[in-house]
Amino acid sequence: GSQGKMKVLVACEESQAVCIAFRKLGHEAYSCDTQECSGGHPEWHIKGDVLPLINGNKPFITMDGDLHAIVGTWDLLIAFPPCTYLTNAGSVRLRIKGEINKERMAKAVEAKAFFMKFLEADCQKICVENPTPGKIHQLPQYTQAIQPWWFGHPYTKRTCLWLKNLPPLPLPILFGKELPRMLMEVVKTLMGITGDFRVGMSVTQKLVQKHFRVLHKQWPDSGEAI
Repeated sequence: GSQGKMKVLVACEESQAVCIAFRKLGHEAYSCDTQECSGGHPEWHIKGDVLPLINGNKPFITMDGDLHAIVGTWDLLIAFPPCTYLTNAGSVRLRIKGEINKERMAKAVEAKAFFMKFLEADCQKICVENPTPGKIHQLPQYTQAIQPWWFGHPYTKRTCLWLKNLPPLPLPILFGKELPRMLMEVVKTLMGITGDFRVGMSVTQKLVQKHFRVLHKQWPDSGEAI
């Protein structure tokens, strides 16, 4: 079972979906993003650069103006770093007529450095999420690849999780009666989805966070893990 209240930092999350899920379970969770939050809880959102906060031991101010301090390190760090320049899909744009696009490559190098800061943070339990990365970027091997529709959400978007001291997400039963029903949902949604797409990255993030809500159900009850 759970070992009481955890201090949780959810990095690069303006929607606050994961932050709110952990708050509902009684944990001290904060979201952080360079943008203002759209989740309706400014008292749990830190607007600004997340990197100075990831190792804990830092005071910070939430958007409602309150000062908080985390003494020691965070118990759990979850990060959704921007993926535009690191994805397998994006790697295609790295070459123009066989030549490496230097500007895009430089942005990818920068994005990888940012990504790695989360994996290397001083925190016992870490989860970093990103779509399948391009091999050229040489990110460390991910722990688990998941699809939203495995968790009953009607989307297909392969997502990778890099986990430190956390068990892989337990996968629901995919066979028997459930699978055809899920596939029907996927088809129905993909047919009607076009009206629902807003600007690039935040859509990706919101889709990912839909199936990420499974986190707060699984991890706090995974025995020794947390």
